[in-house]
Amino acid sequence: MTMLDLDYKRRVLELKKQRNALVLAHNYQLPEVQDIADFIGDSLALSKKAATTESDMILFCGVHFMAETASILCPDKRVLIPDLEAGCSLASTINAQELLAWKAEHPDALVVSYVNTTAEIKALSDYCCTSSNATKVVNSIPKDKEVLFLPDLFLGSYIAETTKRKNMYIWPGECHVHAGIKADDLNKMFASFKDADFLVHPECSCTSSVLYHISRDDLAKNAHILSTEGMMNHARASDTKQFLVATETGILYRMQKENPEKQFIPIKSDASCRYMKKITLEKVYNSLTEDIYEVKVPEHTAEKARLAIDRMLAIS
Repeated sequence: MTMLDLDYKRRVLELKKQRNALVLAHNYQLPEVQDIADFIGDSLALSKKAATTESDMILFCGVHFMAETASILCPDKRVLIPDLEAGCSLASTINAQELLAWKAEHPDALVVSYVNTTAEIKALSDYCCTSSNATKVVNSIPKDKEVLFLPDLFLGSYIAETTKRKNMYIWPGECHVHAGIKADDLNKMFASFKDADFLVHPECSCTSSVLYHISRDDLAKNAHILSTEGMMNHARASDTKQFLVATETGILYRMQKENPEKQFIPIKSDASCRYMKKITLEKVYNSLTEDIYEVKVPEHTAEKARLAIDRMLAIS
């Protein structure tokens, strides 16, 4: 960390106390941003933290849909995001018009939207979910009900396989980072690191390969398909000393920090989200100083979206 970063860090720590601001950071944020956060976690954990805070303000170091979720859950709080261009390649794969058309094709179906979606999409959904509770959410729906799952193709395919649900339709969206982690990347690692634990995010395009290995051979006996927070919990509890990690590389900083005696190796070293990395320490400082940029979901949209999010939190 540079002297300038250290100065920003000192100022940010002072400012968040002065403004009674809660700083939330996703696992994929830059190390220096994670270091000034009050809480670090995955989408579900951050949503829960936002919903229960007594702070006057929430500064969200993540991507835009996460700040929207915080705004929906905390309508009386001021929610800021340090960079309005911190979007999400996955969330942008479906819009309201496309979802309405899809629903019209399946009028009796229930819509399960991954939390990586806009507030507008959540408002048209029956349930939200995260990668850590998607299976529980889908299993809570009567078996005879059709399910429209969106927007992630790989997470949806994984959930369809684990729930054995035959009436589930999946939107063909993908995250630019996780889609880039291929089966070939994984298989090479399987051959080289036979004693390591493999931690694989269900959004990865290699997930089907993991399921294949788990069902076919002993090579993948230590493979685990987990959400980012699930990965953190597993790394903490496991006696294994070496872990191969298939997700965005930002999580490795927290993993190493919390488990200094263990080794964490990315399955793909360039798996970096350009949107998550838009948030910098300087932008966090500017956000707190200049009171920018507020994320406020219109009440009519927030009211509809809140129902789907509350169902997600209840099932988690």
